[in-house]
Amino acid sequence: MARTMLLLLIAACVPALPNGGAAPQAAAAATTAEARQEIEQLSREKWRWMAERDMEKLERLFHEEAVFVHMGGTMTRAQELGVIRSGSIQYKHADIQETSVRFAGQTAVVLNRIRLLAVVGGNEVTNPFMVTEVYVREGGSWKLAVLAFTRLLGQ
Repeated sequence: MARTMLLLLIAACVPALPNGGAAPQAAAAATTAEARQEIEQLSREKWRWMAERDMEKLERLFHEEAVFVHMGGTMTRAQELGVIRSGSIQYKHADIQETSVRFAGQTAVVLNRIRLLAVVGGNEVTNPFMVTEVYVREGGSWKLAVLAFTRLLGQ
């Protein structure tokens, strides 16, 4: 049942092609490969911008309605930017071990398995996470709408 609901949700997100036709497979594959590469690069840059506290780039990247899910709770865009700006959480380095990207229309879902070195509450910690990033294509650019950390046990 859940699988059927997920498939219906994805189908509703994917725009119909004009005249009910299908795009040529080669062109679609090239576009998907380019978009996948663009999203993977953007995700990597995001980790660097967070570590460097590049607020200008992060403010452009984070969607106005973005949600951030941490082990201790959820944050709005303004709260996440405030935490980064103040150094309450210092993202020092994300060792990206595995990445996958999937698309549903103008939405990209990135899964990154990482080891994150951060300073939280004055303590340096390293944690293994599966990080879910959801990007939406808006006004010709990708915006980060969701960043959710899931701590991996036993790693």
